[in-house]
Amino acid sequence: MSEPAPTHTSATAATPISLSALFGVFFRIGLFSFGGGVSAWMHRETVTKRRWIDEQQFLSGLALSQILPGANVSNLAVYIGLCMRGWVGATTALFAVLSGPTVVVIAFAEVYPQLIAIAGFHSAMDGIATAAAGMIIRLAWLGGVHSCRKPTPIVIATATFVAVGVLHFPLVPVVLVLAPISIGLAWRRRLTDA
Repeated sequence: MSEPAPTHTSATAATPISLSALFGVFFRIGLFSFGGGVSAWMHRETVTKRRWIDEQQFLSGLALSQILPGANVSNLAVYIGLCMRGWVGATTALFAVLSGPTVVVIAFAEVYPQLIAIAGFHSAMDGIATAAAGMIIRLAWLGGVHSCRKPTPIVIATATFVAVGVLHFPLVPVVLVLAPISIGLAWRRRLTDA
């Protein structure tokens, strides 16, 4: 059953998202995101389903969450919560996305020996991981389509892939070289588009 469409399209709208709605969405994301794919699930819930933020905001937050220290999921929850309701929203989203899995992990630690003895348990976990991989592939496809409308992101992505994936250069120096170039080119493009 689908939920009603929101009456607002961003955090800057006249009617802010309630903290209970923010908590509920992020709690469900954290609780039911077995096998990875949490960023893709966040995209589905906050961009596609509820339209709390737009595609560009989400992809910017995803990029930022990946370059900052810490878990990507936590960083992205903080970013989206901050967009929705400021620091209170960031705290709410972070607590919500982490509280469910914390309880589940502690509970699973107690019953894990019994679970692995169940026939089909490993197959079920493989299925969950496969679904999560599919969600991640979909999110990567959306990000690629959105980012590669101009040649500059394609060149930067290709240079990164070749440097790290083919030539096996260390990631940190590659990022330290290519990130400022990418930022400078994007900034220049925005100035010329304005």
